[in-house]
Amino acid sequence: MKHKLQITFLLLFIFLGAHLIGLIIIKEYLPKTTSTGEVIQKNLPLNIERPQVEARTSFITIFFILLISTLLALLLIKFNAMRLWKIWFFISIALTLTIALNAFISEYVALAIGILVALIKVLRPNVIINNLAELFIYGGLSAIFVPILNLFSISILLILISIYDFYSVFKSKHMIKLAKFQTASKIFAGVNIPYAIKPAKGKIKITTAILGGGDIGFTLFFSGVILKEFNFQAALITSLFTGLALLGLLLYSKKGKFYPAMPILTFGCFIGLLIVRLFIM
Repeated sequence: MKHKLQITFLLLFIFLGAHLIGLIIIKEYLPKTTSTGEVIQKNLPLNIERPQVEARTSFITIFFILLISTLLALLLIKFNAMRLWKIWFFISIALTLTIALNAFISEYVALAIGILVALIKVLRPNVIINNLAELFIYGGLSAIFVPILNLFSISILLILISIYDFYSVFKSKHMIKLAKFQTASKIFAGVNIPYAIKPAKGKIKITTAILGGGDIGFTLFFSGVILKEFNFQAALITSLFTGLALLGLLLYSKKGKFYPAMPILTFGCFIGLLIVRLFIM
């Protein structure tokens, strides 16, 4: 087991919490039919527009965005452009939190909270604030992309990301480099839990349990599409099986090694969908 048992279950709790909150946020932004038959949909705050793409081919656009974002991040690392990294991180956190919180409160109050939390994450990193924000960030991101995805496109997207994740961890290893840079800079796009370990010999050491933001976000896209095409119960079941896949990975992974989580999590998503199709719908 890679981490202490309590840390392992804390990672799982945050993962499932982000999914639950994310699904509630997604539901608020999906089209609704009123009693009169009128279809209404909540707009994204700050006049943010979703990409204008076909649902069946939207995976191409999203996967391209992922590749470009990773390339830019690697260039910032190569040139040690910490200031640009912080600006990019700040804008991303502020916008996604604004979208997430606007599902419950007015957009200007959501924006103020989003900016404040983003400033804390960038200027005064705090474990509690950082991980609390992670519970909402991916719901905001999903509110942008879930409405332009369907079951076919999100399935292809997860398969592509799983292949890419496997390659970037075991072959090119650039994802490991990116994770180490983020952890060292204390500006990490994902869950980051430092904790103490006491070796049999020597002094107490501080290590860090991490869970990449993409592992939460892309699997939430999948559950969000299940919500859109089936119902909330089906989405929760899918998230639960994805969480069980994560738990299996955490329990059987070894200390000091990096693993591509997306292939395992994608398998969990598909198993969840299978259970929904066979026993629920």
